[in-house]
Parts: sequence; C-alpha cells; structure tokens
Amino acid sequence: MRHLFCLLLLVAPLVICAADRTTNSYLSPTDERLQRVFVEGVKSSDLQTIYYSVLNYGSRLTAADKTALCTRVKTLHADSKLNEFEKNFYLIGIYSELKCSPPVPPAVITALEGALAKEATTAPEVFFNFFAAKAAGIALDDAAKLRVVKNLQAILKKDDSLASLGHAFTVAAETGGNGLLLVDRVEDAIAQADEVDGKMLQFEGGLSITALVLGGALKLTASQKKPHPITPIQATKFATYFLSRRSVQTAKGVHVLLDALTTLNQQKAIAPVCIQVMGSGQLQPDDLQVTFRVVDLLGNAVTPALDTVQATVKDKQGTAVVKDVKLTPKGSDKTVFALDLKQAKPARGQYTVDLTAGTFKQSAELKVLGRVKVSSLEVGIGDSDSSSAVKKQTVDFPKTLSTPLNADSQQKVVMKVSLVDETTGKPISVHQAFVRFENGQTGEEIVFVAEQDSSKVYKFDMDVGARSSDFSQTSGKYLMELIVGDASLSNSFRWHVADINLKFSGDATARDTQESVYKPRKEIVHQFRVPEKRPARFVSDLFTGICCVPLLILLVLWLRLKVNISNFPLSLSAIGFHLGLGAILFLFFVFWVQLDMFATIRYLLPLALFTFLCGNRFLRSIAAKRAAHEK
Repeated sequence: MRHLFCLLLLVAPLVICAADRTTNSYLSPTDERLQRVFVEGVKSSDLQTIYYSVLNYGSRLTAADKTALCTRVKTLHADSKLNEFEKNFYLIGIYSELKCSPPVPPAVITALEGALAKEATTAPEVFFNFFAAKAAGIALDDAAKLRVVKNLQAILKKDDSLASLGHAFTVAAETGGNGLLLVDRVEDAIAQADEVDGKMLQFEGGLSITALVLGGALKLTASQKKPHPITPIQATKFATYFLSRRSVQTAKGVHVLLDALTTLNQQKAIAPVCIQVMGSGQLQPDDLQVTFRVVDLLGNAVTPALDTVQATVKDKQGTAVVKDVKLTPKGSDKTVFALDLKQAKPARGQYTVDLTAGTFKQSAELKVLGRVKVSSLEVGIGDSDSSSAVKKQTVDFPKTLSTPLNADSQQKVVMKVSLVDETTGKPISVHQAFVRFENGQTGEEIVFVAEQDSSKVYKFDMDVGARSSDFSQTSGKYLMELIVGDASLSNSFRWHVADINLKFSGDATARDTQESVYKPRKEIVHQFRVPEKRPARFVSDLFTGICCVPLLILLVLWLRLKVNISNFPLSLSAIGFHLGLGAILFLFFVFWVQLDMFATIRYLLPLALFTFLCGNRFLRSIAAKRAAHEK
C-alpha cells in the first residue's frame, strides 16, 4: 500500500445499464497525476503533507534527499503549531520511513512515553500516540493494549462522533483480542452512512471520514474474525463513492483513498470488481471483436480466478443476437477477455451486452457501426414553374460532374440521392443529409436539408428565385456538396457533387437593399413631453394685476378706516407673527415666479411653524390684556 502509485481510470467508455457488485472504473499502478501529488508533497512545509507523501514516495528518494528531508522535518516539527501528540506522530512516522540518522530525538520519545502512561481525552489523541509508539518500535504489552481499549470505551461514552468511532476502530484492530470490546459499536457506525442517488454510500464528513470509519470497521471485524459489517451491495456503493473522488488533490486525500480501496479490496467475499469495455465501445463493420477488462479495485486480476466470463448480446427489441457465449482470454493478460461477433453479423445499431463473470454481473451498451453507400445520385436544372421536364445528370460517387450547371432566378435545382447499407444493400436513414453551397469568391456558405420521401430516397428541390435572399442576391459560381453523417456510420462523407453558376435578377439593387438592412439606425434619444405653450405676457400681467386688486382694496379700506398703527404692540411675538406672515406671502410670490411645489413646501414648513408659535403667543397676550381691562 505504502509504495503504490495508482491511476483512477477515467469513466469507462460504455454506458452502464445495470450492475451487480461491479464498478465501471478501477485503480491502476501508473498514475502520474497521483505521483505528482506525492512528489510536490515531499517539498511541502506542512508536516502532515510530508508524512503522507513519504509513506507513498519515500522509497524513491535518493539518500541525499532523505538526509536533507530529515533535517528539514526536524526544524518543521519544532516550529509546528499542531497538537503535541499529532506533530510527534508525523515526525516519528517520517523518521521511521526514511530511516533517518540520528534517530528520533530522545525528548520526543520521552514525551510519547509520558502520553502513553496517562489517560487520553480524545480518540484522535489515542490514535496518534498508539501508532507513533508502533512506528518508534515501542512495544505495548497486552495490559497496556487493554488499557488503551478501555480508555477508548470511556471516550466514546462522551463523544461517539464518526471521527471518534473511526479512530477507535483503527486502534482497536491493532490490540489483538482486546479489540472485541469495541466490535459492538461497528453496526451503529455503519448505520449512519448516507446513500447518494441510490448508487453510493458515504459518511457525513466526506472522503477522510468515510475512509476512516469504513477502513477501521473492516480491519476491526477482520482482526476479531467477525462477519463483515457491510453487505456486498453496500461494499459496491462504498467503492463507487471512493472511485468518484479520484480528483482529490491533497497527499492525505490520496493516501486515505488508496488505503480505503486496498482494505475493501482485501475483503474478497464482499469486494466488487470492475467490468468494462475496452476502447470506445464502437465496433467497425470489418472488425466485430470487442474486448472487456475484468479486474479488482486495484486493476489486478480477480482472485480467486473466475471460472468463466460469459456474454449475451441483445438488440433494441430484446432479441438475443448471441446468447451465453464464453469469452476467451486475450493473450497472456488474464484481465482481458474478447468477444467476437463476426459470426453473428449484427446489423448497424445499438446493442446491450449482459456480462456474467462468476457471481458478478453487469450490462453495458455497444454500438455496431455500418457503412453507407451511394446507390445513385441525379442532379439537374428545371423551370421553377414545372412547365418542362427537369434534365437530370447522373454522378457516380465520389466523382464531380464534369461540366458546371447553370441556373437563373426562373429555374430550380433538383437533386435525388439513394443511400443504402453497404452490407445489406437496403435503403437506410441517416441523421444528417445536407446540400451545401459555397461561393467560390467570397467563401460564403449556405446549407439546406435534404428530405427523405416514403421510398427512403433523399430529395432536394431549390427554387433559385425564391431562395435569392439566402444567397444575398450574389450571382456567381458556387461549389455544390452533399454531406451525409450519422453517429452509427463509420464512413460519413462530404462529397463535391458539382459546380453551379447561379444568376439572380437585380442582384446589385437587391444587395444594396440587403446591406441597408444591416446599417446602424439613428440613435433613439428619450425626450420628455414638450411643455404646453404659455399665454402672452400681457395676459399673464393682467391676471396678476386682477389677483392683486383685493390687496389694494384692503390697503384703501385701512386708510379710510384710519387704522391705529400706533396701537401696534411692540413685543417679540407680535413682530415675529407679522414677519412670519409676511414671509409666507413673499414665499407664495416666489412660488408663482420661480419655485416648484416641492421646494415651496420645504420652505413653508419651518415658516408656518414659526408663525404659528408667535401667533399663539401674540393672541394669548392680547386676550390677557383684554381680560385685565374688563376688570
């Protein structure tokens, strides 16, 4: 495991229809991407990253690199902000793997022995101390291991999170018979797995927690010779989840992924295998042999060896083309099996293959490609009003008509082509049948669809005059091609059928009109509604004068009545009231001349409040004087 470099195969090039204890990808020992993760991890300044990289890549380092790394790790350990037990675990693990000289500093060993002598408070602390002691060569007797397990029991009573359970299971698996005390917790832990889309199982917390809990549970039950804690179907769903995380980028993530799949792969009674089609899954009509790969999760031959690998191939209607055919191993590779469909002579189309490898089953889709053949092609020019018969010329594939065709706006271009299956000679339908025109001078292209009639013959009929706008009214020589394509064809083609001279009426004027359509228009600028016309100045002044007449009459009446101005009280309230009243009248005048309603209200509010307060005080003083005079 430690020195395994793996490649998670890309999603297999077949469409999985159904599967029983199988996956569609596996691990291969040639993964350059994962190697780069470990290579870069060795250069890291993080103790955890260096530790997991060294576990998987340390054996490939040179002696000089190992010595330099040992020195650097010692400095990183001193500067690390990790918990004491965690950074000691990484330091001891790296020193043990690289066989550093001098060995682990005595102070670290003393700290580890002190930690082992006392009760830990968390499951991760027990985990790191226990495996650090194992890496350092500190032997624990049975009594010490029993104390460790009982410590874990006490911790799990307070904290039974998935992380705590996973660490506890992994440690208990290394304590011999003492691990039996924690076996009863495995079932509860597995029950907490979440199902995703009915295809995957995982624990909350992602890859690290899932790998920790499942790996610990499998190791613990195996060490105690207990039944597997998961069923074969659950094992397949866990494996599918792990394989879906193949894009992991961290050294720890890659390590736990490999460790989990290795542990799962060792459980032969429940471990799934990978069955996949090799190549694209598309069979050429002249090569109807398809190969399948049958491997375990690590890309190795399945052990124990499979008795037989059989296949049944069915068409879309469910009719078996071949049934229970035994696949033969291809060469000396015990993981590759071949199926030859040459004798069955399957027609072009989609097929479903049901594979059975021992107790493992999987279904996949295959596509048998066909070859199209042009049985006949006729092209000609006729009058658009069909007043005369179209003169057609036959063109043999893949030749080009020797003389160019000529057509004007009063004529039409007609093409009729018959496509047949090269093997059976029967007419076929294709996904794409196009007629393409390309202007020889400008390179502009126009594409039309050829329609298939009831006799399965493709026809194309183009009225030159009616289609003039598609050609931008540009007369000239055009290249005429037939394009035939289909996903189930191995020889889709593009055929230069003929050259054609097209002439459109009034092409210059029409082209100018066409170009004018694409010229930029005049910019649209938003405009507010134009204000209504105001009356003449004389009318406005006359109306203003009429409005001022009541004020003039008031002044005249005051003079006639001989208003006693000297009796005006000289108090702040009286002066303020009259000033406020005058200011309000003046504000109304300004509103008439210049201000709008909103600005007037903004100025009016403080003036009205000031006038109200002064007027209230002024009237109260008048009332008080009148009351005193009456007494």
